[in-house]
Amino acid sequence: MKVVIAPDPRLRVKTKQVKKITPELIKLGRAMIKFTQSFIDPQGMGLSTNQIGRDEKFFVAKLGKDFIMCFNPQIISQSPKKKVFFEGCLSIPDYYGEVKRPISIKAMFDNEGGKKITKTFSGISSWIFQHEVDHLNGILFMDHVLKHKGRVYKFIGKDRAGGEIFEEVTL
Repeated sequence: MKVVIAPDPRLRVKTKQVKKITPELIKLGRAMIKFTQSFIDPQGMGLSTNQIGRDEKFFVAKLGKDFIMCFNPQIISQSPKKKVFFEGCLSIPDYYGEVKRPISIKAMFDNEGGKKITKTFSGISSWIFQHEVDHLNGILFMDHVLKHKGRVYKFIGKDRAGGEIFEEVTL
């Protein structure tokens, strides 16, 4: 499994509803979880199907303690209060940006058993869910950064103590 890297046009595809959650899709979801776990946090928090060149509407993400599969996810409502969060993406390696998102959302999705789940997410889980839903709609976090004239940073290495070093870049 390989991550599709921007500006690949497959990242701009609006994914298609999953009509039936098949054993093959569940197997793919489990492989996506294992693959995502191979990345270091915070990069490995979620992965959408179009990030691996597929067009089914589902993603895997670490929402809370464990990874879950979210089929046909949608955001039902969101809090009016927003916060800026430092966001990155496996499909835009080494770049991070300031993205303003609602601090909590109410979402609905089908789990791997086909059960419709309605759940409220807040904090990091809210940001991850929103980020992955954006992917499924062909939107990248960098679109939000550019739209709101946020700052962009490039990871340039680690210092002697192992701390990450970022440099602000202009686009």
